[in-house]
Amino acid sequence: MQALTGFTTIYASLAGLQVGTMLTQLFFFLVLIILLRKFAWGPLMNVMQQREEHVASEIESAEQSRAEAEKAQNEAAEQLKQTKQEAQKIIEDARNAGSKQEQEIIDNARREAEQIKQAAQNEIENEKEKAIQALQDQVGSLSVQIASKVIEKEISEQDQDKLIDEYIKEAGEKR
Repeated sequence: MQALTGFTTIYASLAGLQVGTMLTQLFFFLVLIILLRKFAWGPLMNVMQQREEHVASEIESAEQSRAEAEKAQNEAAEQLKQTKQEAQKIIEDARNAGSKQEQEIIDNARREAEQIKQAAQNEIENEKEKAIQALQDQVGSLSVQIASKVIEKEISEQDQDKLIDEYIKEAGEKR
Protein backbone atom coordinates (compact mmCIF):
# COMPACT_ATOMS: atom_id res chain seq x y z
CA MET A 1 0.00 0.00 0.00
CA GLN A 2 2.83 2.10 0.64
CA ALA A 3 3.83 1.55 -2.89
CA LEU A 4 0.40 2.71 -4.06
CA THR A 5 0.54 5.68 -1.84
CA GLY A 6 4.01 6.39 -2.99
CA PHE A 7 2.87 6.02 -6.61
CA THR A 8 -0.01 8.46 -6.22
CA THR A 9 2.19 10.83 -4.32
CA ILE A 10 4.79 10.66 -7.06
CA TYR A 11 2.14 10.96 -9.72
CA ALA A 12 0.42 13.75 -7.81
CA SER A 13 3.59 15.56 -7.02
CA LEU A 14 4.53 15.34 -10.62
CA ALA A 15 1.37 17.08 -11.60
CA GLY A 16 1.68 19.45 -8.65
CA LEU A 17 -1.49 18.26 -6.99
CA GLN A 18 -1.84 16.64 -3.66
CA VAL A 19 -4.96 14.48 -3.42
CA GLY A 20 -5.20 14.55 0.35
CA THR A 21 -5.07 18.29 0.49
CA MET A 22 -7.54 18.41 -2.33
CA LEU A 23 -9.95 16.13 -0.54
CA THR A 24 -9.57 18.16 2.64
CA GLN A 25 -10.20 21.37 0.76
CA LEU A 26 -13.16 19.79 -1.02
CA PHE A 27 -14.61 18.70 2.31
CA PHE A 28 -14.20 22.17 3.84
CA PHE A 29 -15.53 23.76 0.68
CA LEU A 30 -18.69 21.65 0.90
CA VAL A 31 -19.05 22.52 4.59
CA LEU A 32 -18.60 26.16 3.70
CA ILE A 33 -21.28 25.88 0.98
CA ILE A 34 -23.69 24.22 3.42
CA LEU A 35 -23.00 26.89 6.05
CA LEU A 36 -23.33 29.69 3.52
CA ARG A 37 -26.56 28.21 2.21
CA LYS A 38 -27.98 27.94 5.70
CA PHE A 39 -26.76 31.20 7.21
CA ALA A 40 -26.10 33.53 4.27
CA TRP A 41 -27.97 32.31 1.19
CA GLY A 42 -31.34 31.86 2.97
CA PRO A 43 -31.38 35.30 4.60
CA LEU A 44 -30.00 36.86 1.41
CA MET A 45 -32.78 35.21 -0.61
CA ASN A 46 -35.34 36.39 1.95
CA VAL A 47 -34.03 39.95 1.66
CA MET A 48 -34.12 39.67 -2.14
CA GLN A 49 -37.68 38.27 -1.99
CA GLN A 50 -38.77 41.11 0.30
CA ARG A 51 -37.11 43.62 -2.00
CA GLU A 52 -38.85 42.08 -5.00
CA GLU A 53 -42.21 42.23 -3.19
CA HIS A 54 -41.52 45.83 -2.13
CA VAL A 55 -40.66 46.85 -5.71
CA ALA A 56 -43.74 45.00 -7.00
CA SER A 57 -45.97 46.76 -4.45
CA GLU A 58 -44.41 50.11 -5.36
CA ILE A 59 -45.07 49.44 -9.03
CA GLU A 60 -48.65 48.42 -8.25
CA SER A 61 -49.09 51.52 -6.07
CA ALA A 62 -47.69 53.69 -8.86
CA GLU A 63 -50.10 52.05 -11.34
CA GLN A 64 -53.00 52.70 -9.00
CA SER A 65 -51.89 56.30 -8.54
CA ARG A 66 -51.57 56.72 -12.30
CA ALA A 67 -55.02 55.19 -12.83
CA GLU A 68 -56.51 57.45 -10.14
CA ALA A 69 -54.77 60.48 -11.63
CA GLU A 70 -56.07 59.56 -15.08
CA LYS A 71 -59.56 59.08 -13.67
CA ALA A 72 -59.33 62.44 -11.86
CA GLN A 73 -58.11 64.08 -15.05
CA ASN A 74 -61.03 62.61 -17.01
CA GLU A 75 -63.47 63.73 -14.33
CA ALA A 76 -61.96 67.22 -14.31
CA ALA A 77 -62.18 67.37 -18.11
CA GLU A 78 -65.83 66.24 -17.94
CA GLN A 79 -66.60 68.83 -15.26
CA LEU A 80 -64.88 71.50 -17.32
CA LYS A 81 -66.94 70.48 -20.34
CA GLN A 82 -70.15 70.59 -18.29
CA THR A 83 -69.16 73.95 -16.82
CA LYS A 84 -68.55 75.32 -20.31
CA GLN A 85 -71.93 74.00 -21.45
CA GLU A 86 -73.64 75.52 -18.42
CA ALA A 87 -71.87 78.84 -19.00
CA GLN A 88 -72.91 78.77 -22.66
CA LYS A 89 -76.49 78.00 -21.61
CA ILE A 90 -76.45 80.85 -19.08
CA ILE A 91 -75.14 83.23 -21.75
CA GLU A 92 -77.80 82.05 -24.19
CA ASP A 93 -80.52 82.39 -21.55
CA ALA A 94 -79.28 85.90 -20.74
CA ARG A 95 -79.38 86.82 -24.44
CA ASN A 96 -82.89 85.43 -24.76
CA ALA A 97 -84.01 87.23 -21.61
CA GLY A 98 -82.42 90.45 -22.89
CA SER A 99 -84.16 90.09 -26.24
CA LYS A 100 -87.45 89.32 -24.53
CA GLN A 101 -87.07 92.29 -22.18
CA GLU A 102 -86.11 94.52 -25.11
CA GLN A 103 -89.24 93.42 -26.98
CA GLU A 104 -91.39 94.01 -23.88
CA ILE A 105 -89.94 97.52 -23.48
CA ILE A 106 -90.60 98.27 -27.15
CA ASP A 107 -94.15 96.91 -26.90
CA ASN A 108 -94.81 98.93 -23.74
CA ALA A 109 -93.44 102.07 -25.38
CA ARG A 110 -95.66 101.48 -28.43
CA ARG A 111 -98.72 100.95 -26.21
CA GLU A 112 -97.96 104.11 -24.26
CA ALA A 113 -97.40 106.06 -27.49
CA GLU A 114 -100.69 104.71 -28.84
CA GLN A 115 -102.47 105.71 -25.62
CA ILE A 116 -100.94 109.18 -25.75
CA LYS A 117 -101.90 109.47 -29.43
CA GLN A 118 -105.45 108.28 -28.67
CA ALA A 119 -105.72 110.72 -25.75
CA ALA A 120 -104.47 113.53 -27.98
CA GLN A 121 -106.98 112.60 -30.70
CA ASN A 122 -109.76 112.49 -28.11
CA GLU A 123 -108.72 115.90 -26.80
CA ILE A 124 -108.56 117.28 -30.35
CA GLU A 125 -112.02 115.86 -31.04
CA ASN A 126 -113.36 117.38 -27.81
CA GLU A 127 -111.84 120.77 -28.65
CA LYS A 128 -113.24 120.53 -32.18
CA GLU A 129 -116.70 119.73 -30.76
CA LYS A 130 -116.40 122.67 -28.35
CA ALA A 131 -115.31 124.97 -31.19
CA ILE A 132 -118.19 123.78 -33.38
CA GLN A 133 -120.61 124.21 -30.47
CA ALA A 134 -119.26 127.69 -29.77
CA LEU A 135 -119.53 128.58 -33.46
CA GLN A 136 -123.07 127.25 -33.57
CA ASP A 137 -123.92 129.26 -30.46
CA GLN A 138 -122.47 132.41 -32.04
CA VAL A 139 -124.26 131.78 -35.33
CA GLY A 140 -127.46 131.19 -33.41
CA SER A 141 -127.07 134.37 -31.38
CA LEU A 142 -126.17 136.31 -34.51
CA SER A 143 -129.22 134.95 -36.24
CA VAL A 144 -131.37 135.99 -33.29
CA GLN A 145 -129.81 139.44 -33.29
CA ILE A 146 -130.34 139.83 -37.03
CA ALA A 147 -133.89 138.64 -36.72
CA SER A 148 -134.60 141.02 -33.84
CA LYS A 149 -133.16 143.96 -35.77
CA VAL A 150 -135.14 142.98 -38.83
CA ILE A 151 -138.26 142.83 -36.74
CA GLU A 152 -137.54 146.14 -35.05
CA LYS A 153 -137.36 147.93 -38.28
CA GLU A 154 -138.06 147.14 -41.67
CA ILE A 155 -135.01 147.46 -43.72
CA SER A 156 -134.15 147.60 -47.31
CA GLU A 157 -132.37 144.86 -49.18
CA GLN A 158 -129.11 146.83 -49.12
CA ASP A 159 -129.36 147.40 -45.39
CA GLN A 160 -130.04 143.70 -44.88
CA ASP A 161 -126.93 142.72 -46.92
CA LYS A 162 -124.94 145.26 -44.95
CA LEU A 163 -126.16 143.81 -41.64
CA ILE A 164 -125.32 140.25 -42.70
CA ASP A 165 -121.82 141.30 -43.75
CA GLU A 166 -121.28 143.06 -40.41
CA TYR A 167 -122.38 140.06 -38.42
CA ILE A 168 -120.20 137.74 -40.46
CA LYS A 169 -117.24 140.05 -39.77
CA GLU A 170 -118.07 140.03 -36.08
CA ALA A 171 -118.30 136.23 -36.07
CA GLY A 172 -114.92 136.03 -37.85
CA GLU A 173 -113.28 138.35 -35.29
CA LYS A 174 -114.64 136.43 -32.32
CA ARG A 175 -113.19 133.25 -33.63
